[in-house]
Amino acid sequence: MVNAELEQLAAEVGQALKRAQCLLVTAESCTGGWVGEVVTAIAGSSKWFDRGFITYSNAAKRETLGVASATLNRHGAVSEETAREMASGALKFSRSQIAVAITGVAGPDGGSADKPVGTVCFAWARSNVALQSVTHLLGGDRTQVRQQSVAIALRGILKILSEEQTAIA
Repeated sequence: MVNAELEQLAAEVGQALKRAQCLLVTAESCTGGWVGEVVTAIAGSSKWFDRGFITYSNAAKRETLGVASATLNRHGAVSEETAREMASGALKFSRSQIAVAITGVAGPDGGSADKPVGTVCFAWARSNVALQSVTHLLGGDRTQVRQQSVAIALRGILKILSEEQTAIA
């Protein structure tokens, strides 16, 4: 489901990636490929979107992105540590220069006292730049949590690319 806000964000991401001459890769868990859906809804996205990994299970995170079993055992699938390894793995197993990873508890169940429903962890990896990660506690139903997560992921890409442009100027 691509709404106007997400479509606008994806178009802005595409323009920023083209300016930076970068390809994007996504590593998604709780969003189930929604970021990939949004960016590929933009005409010409093949010029700046390489691929997306949907790694919903822990096994998929390990096998596809190289997330360490120790990380999953120690921190859980919903953690910044896991999101960071997902983003790094996505870069490693693609031709991309920038990655976004999302893992969380979209609900309506699956939450815990430590990680309630709406807990979503994000990471952004850029070639030769320090990884960035953040955790948000989002409100709403499952669809709203997932939609907010897509918007946060796209805004994070824009932030990283705009910081680079500022540093260059």
